[in-house]
Amino acid sequence: MSFTAHFRTFSCLLGMLSFASPGWIAADTAEIFEELTGSGFDFVQFNGMSGQFYMAEINSGGGALFDYDNDGDLDLYLVQGQMLGASQDPAKSKFPPRHPLPLTDRLYRNDLQVGPGGQPILRFTDVTTKSGLVPAAYGFGVAAGDYDNDGWIDLYVTRLGSNTLLRNQGDGTFADVTQTAGADDTGWSVPAAFVDFDRDGWLDLYVGNYLDFTLAKHKICRTATGAQDYCGPTAYRGAPDRLFRNRGKASPGGFQDVSATAGMLRQPSKSLGVVSADFNSDGLPDFYVANDLAANQMWMQTPDGRFRDEALLAGTAVNAHGKAEASMGVDAGDFDGDGDDDLFMTHLVRETNTLFLNDGHGMFEDATIETGLGVPSWSHTSWGTAWFDFDNDGWLDLMIANGAVKIIEELANAGDPYPFHEKNQLFRNRGDGKFEDVTRQGGKVFDRSEVSRAIAVGDLDNDGDSDVLLVNNNGPARLLINTVGQKSTWLGLRLLDRAGKRDLLGTRIAVHRQGHKTIWRRTRSDGSFAAANDPRVLVGLGDHAGPVDVEVHWPNGLVERWEKLPTGRYTALHQGAGRSQP
Repeated sequence: MSFTAHFRTFSCLLGMLSFASPGWIAADTAEIFEELTGSGFDFVQFNGMSGQFYMAEINSGGGALFDYDNDGDLDLYLVQGQMLGASQDPAKSKFPPRHPLPLTDRLYRNDLQVGPGGQPILRFTDVTTKSGLVPAAYGFGVAAGDYDNDGWIDLYVTRLGSNTLLRNQGDGTFADVTQTAGADDTGWSVPAAFVDFDRDGWLDLYVGNYLDFTLAKHKICRTATGAQDYCGPTAYRGAPDRLFRNRGKASPGGFQDVSATAGMLRQPSKSLGVVSADFNSDGLPDFYVANDLAANQMWMQTPDGRFRDEALLAGTAVNAHGKAEASMGVDAGDFDGDGDDDLFMTHLVRETNTLFLNDGHGMFEDATIETGLGVPSWSHTSWGTAWFDFDNDGWLDLMIANGAVKIIEELANAGDPYPFHEKNQLFRNRGDGKFEDVTRQGGKVFDRSEVSRAIAVGDLDNDGDSDVLLVNNNGPARLLINTVGQKSTWLGLRLLDRAGKRDLLGTRIAVHRQGHKTIWRRTRSDGSFAAANDPRVLVGLGDHAGPVDVEVHWPNGLVERWEKLPTGRYTALHQGAGRSQP
């Protein structure tokens, strides 16, 4: 791009600064989020630094919010790293691990209690040993879903090397069934998503692969001054993603690799994020893949179960200037309330993050500058992100996790032992197509400067607002408890199959309020970076009083309606139990 074009872009960014200036103050509180401490949650991510600058070290840090024991509250799964290099001793790392050796992923059970005055009390118990988790390859991301329809949520963990499918056995333990289920990938996988793409009632699995990298293929990269630093994604070739179809009743608990027939193998990617939604409103689930310094992919499903990458046609392959960016995290949600899912993805420093506005038919426009999200992201390297309504006013807000991948010279020159840290950000949706930066009102946790990676969103204390699991690279994970959302009216929904066992991921919900605009949401656990979210749907209703009507669009095409649902509580809706709609 010419100097003139760069100047024009920068001038346009400066002109939009007013959209990002904080103007909203959370009522009756100095902090939107408070960090939960002293709760028994003590996870610290170990990235396996050996001084060799292996690229995998700087990208890691994933986790999940899911109810593994079916007791009605969200538990925590944290993905752990390992020492890179078989001859290396983790205890001699520059940043030794904080958990016992040998290292493994960790599971924390939520022992939620109700205190005086009905206030929730959050306590967590580390049940890793009891759960049967064992040391595995270096971990990155996690997907959550009940793939075998037995009523217990299972996990798929992506790794550098063989991935792991963990079947929840319903007794507090998990079994590694990766090989028997036929769901392995031996490359470097980061994102994964459970979705019933063929709408047969069984969850299928999309696995995103990053780079053709092994320790044996490690390259030496340096800064402009000659110092060794982490390589970028252009140093290695990409790898194709995988799509595994659930065999369902034909072979319970088994998957078939349909990547070739679906179309994914023909086009290698550099995947760091994946999200599934019906982007063109044809009733079929699609996939959007965030690629690192390569054109993003939009896999639109055809009626025969195949997929075509229509990102260029849809306007989502590159940004408004025709440039492929370093996409890392991604999420889909209806931020503007028009009934279709828009896209937001995070990028490298000096690229800006990107918001793609959906026209409802699968055609998108880069609306980053107009929405006020360009300037605030210019100086950050961003990863996990999530659309969620933190103040329950009916409009989806954004949180962004930041942390560099290249040495920040100012920090290094000051003697910082890990010179990659940045502050995270919080943006409030004003409801007029613009966002304002409310990071300063976010709470003391937003004053921290860390190397953040994954964000997972869910209602940890069941009080009707969205809390956050924040996972840091080479540092402690944090729980951010929402202090403002429960003060507004809210509706909680769990969308279940006919048997009442499995969350029907991909279900779309329309919430009707008399005199107000319809709110559209969807059931999902995917999105962000390397994370799995609460599959329940939490809908903020602002100052609305009284019950609401809900129209449910199930993945199999059935449309049902429930009338006068109560607010201020969670309600389970079973497929087939509502009033059928045309």
